[in-house]
Amino acid sequence: MWFHPSSSSSTSLLFFLLFFFSNPFFSSSQKILSSFNSKSPPWNPTQNQILLSPNSTFAAGFLQSSRNSFNFSIWYYKIPIRTVVWSANPNFPLNSSATLFISSSGELKLTPSSSSSAPNLWPSSIRNTSSVLFLQEDGNLVYGNWNSFLNPTDTYLPTQNITGTNLTSGNGKFHFDSNTLYFNGNDSYFTFSQNALQRLEETGEVTQVNGRFLSSDFGEKGKLRRMKLDEDGNMRIYSFDISAKNWTIVWQAVNQLCTIHGTCGTNSICMYDTSTTQTSCVCPPGFRKDTSKSCVRKIPLMTKESKSSKYLPLDFVSFTGVGNQTDLKALSFSSCEKNCSDKNDCLGFLFKYDGTGYCVLVLEKLLYGYWSPGTEFVMYLRVDSRENDISNFRGMTSLMETSCPVRISLPFPPEESKTTTRNIVIISTIFAAELISGVFFFWAFLKKYIKYRDMARTFGLEVMPAIGPKRFSFSEIKNATNDFTDKIGRGGFGDVYKGKLSDGRVVAVKCLKNVKGSDAEFWAEVTIIARMHHLNLVRLWGFCAEKGRRILVYEYVPNGSLGEFLFQKAPIQSPDEQKPILDWNIRYRIALGVARAIAYLHEECLEWVLHCDIKPENILLGDDFCPKVSDFGLAKLKKKEEMMTMSRFRGTPGYVAPEWTKADPITPKADVYSFGLVLLEIVSGSRNFEHHNSKVESDQWFFPAWAFDKVFKDMNVDDILDPRIKQSYDSRAHFDLVNRMVKTAMWCIQDRPDARPSMGKVAKMLEGTVEIIEPKKPTIFFLSEE
Repeated sequence: MWFHPSSSSSTSLLFFLLFFFSNPFFSSSQKILSSFNSKSPPWNPTQNQILLSPNSTFAAGFLQSSRNSFNFSIWYYKIPIRTVVWSANPNFPLNSSATLFISSSGELKLTPSSSSSAPNLWPSSIRNTSSVLFLQEDGNLVYGNWNSFLNPTDTYLPTQNITGTNLTSGNGKFHFDSNTLYFNGNDSYFTFSQNALQRLEETGEVTQVNGRFLSSDFGEKGKLRRMKLDEDGNMRIYSFDISAKNWTIVWQAVNQLCTIHGTCGTNSICMYDTSTTQTSCVCPPGFRKDTSKSCVRKIPLMTKESKSSKYLPLDFVSFTGVGNQTDLKALSFSSCEKNCSDKNDCLGFLFKYDGTGYCVLVLEKLLYGYWSPGTEFVMYLRVDSRENDISNFRGMTSLMETSCPVRISLPFPPEESKTTTRNIVIISTIFAAELISGVFFFWAFLKKYIKYRDMARTFGLEVMPAIGPKRFSFSEIKNATNDFTDKIGRGGFGDVYKGKLSDGRVVAVKCLKNVKGSDAEFWAEVTIIARMHHLNLVRLWGFCAEKGRRILVYEYVPNGSLGEFLFQKAPIQSPDEQKPILDWNIRYRIALGVARAIAYLHEECLEWVLHCDIKPENILLGDDFCPKVSDFGLAKLKKKEEMMTMSRFRGTPGYVAPEWTKADPITPKADVYSFGLVLLEIVSGSRNFEHHNSKVESDQWFFPAWAFDKVFKDMNVDDILDPRIKQSYDSRAHFDLVNRMVKTAMWCIQDRPDARPSMGKVAKMLEGTVEIIEPKKPTIFFLSEE
């Protein structure tokens, strides 16, 4: 508890005694100054005296930084951790003979020795014969019209004006000019656009030219706060936790630390671990470690001839060095590659498979490389043709390398006969016409093939034959799954086994139960399912219909289901079994991908498809956490008696829409309701039917209504966030994502189907392309007035 200086004399005396004996930086021989003036004797580091603010929050004086090295600094005095917020001489450490004094002419001088000719190390030359040096309660050191708030080093304090000032990190590599962060002088890597910072308030709010943003502990009174430019180049706000007796980070400017220039060295790639919030520097293929942060080529690149080099694809890798890039508008991938090969100083190029012709040549140096799925493009790294390394940065865009060879054979010419010249001319003319037509159509096909080959290879479109899925024999399935020994899942439609086909592809084999119809009917339904192509749908590669068995062969999605990541139970037996915690950006991408997939099933397929069982267990995650919806279209394969139970109830309890228990017709809005519940679970990290800390009885508990009250009545979105990553929630970076997800979920779980949006509109709401008005509070459908 802090005592106010206006307390009674007895209370003040008690406070002084407690403070005197408990403060680790207070010694019996230490002299306390309230001010320092021209009549005060010269001050040197050996005198053991400090200058205190009125309530002893801050202290100023000589601090020993090493054995015989001192800085004249300002630090927090009331807390057990000595935290420096300003230094007069950060770049010029002093020895024990240094002196601080006010000359007869009123000049405040900090010199390395007592010699009158020694240089003045004070930040600026100031003269004022009638002024004294004193420390204000807000940490501002004042002498005449000079003060430390106008000359900050690496820290801003509450109420300190930021406009017009600069910060420099302790190692001198980074600086900040109230709007932009720079590395090595003028290399900018983060900016607040046209919204420069103005001041850090005591409440944890930061005012800007055209707005404001809040730290995560905004509004907590009595907190000690500071904004600092750390030596890793990130700007952070720290808040002192009295109970834990340490500083905690409540805001940071850069969330993806790898985008800070200088985190890794030349030719190196920065990797960011979201679970530990740590970075590491790795070398791309064809390179080896030079220093802890830089890499060098194993084989020098010979760029005089394009044939002496080749390109290795690095998925989701970006090299964003300033001044060594050339933006181009390429007509195709081959055109972009040729532009790089024609330049001797081109070290690689960035290409995006979205049809926009995005092509960037990386010239001279490979600087500031980092890996992130958010880059959305591939870096093609130029290496010597003798290099044997293969790319270790492969994502979902290159899971399969396939090709569609085209072979054209011409018929053998007829044997010569004694026909007339006229017949020879006719036959030759027809043959020439067919040949010319064939060449023309082949040229047209080849032109289209070159244009779309790379895009098809990226998304793996070649694996599906045009006429339908492949039909496997039961013996092939049995051999692929090693006699069904590796069981990886179980669902309402049957058990799932992991297998490996003869061509090396890893697959997931689903053995269906209680499937209706003949082999021909089953083949027809499976063909319809196989024609549903979408980035966020699990791909069906084939099937088996033999001896009454019904089996589907899907692509294998390695990371398992979304439910395994959201609902992990502790403790976990082995650290290897623990799944990483999904950050807010990945959760948003998962929600948007699932919405687009369901919208495709509802609105874009040739045949209208209802999923009927949307839940986290039916959402699988790839290597880069790209979501893939499974079990779509299978409801059409089940026997009628298996799908019709009490009140025609279908799906998984906890995720079904109200109309399943009523006589209302079933429409795509039933899937919309289930998706809304899943969306809330993605935000909260818990099952929607688990009872949270609430006064509502368990039989009256309804998770969406509880979440609605927390967000729209109490205005406290933190209460519904997943507690495992709540500390990483940044109102400036994540509020828009989480707000759209919560509002969209509330619209999806409205009781009446006509009040819910279509899945196409749900996807647009998540994208932010349509305005979302405040929804009505959802109700428990079996307790509503209807």
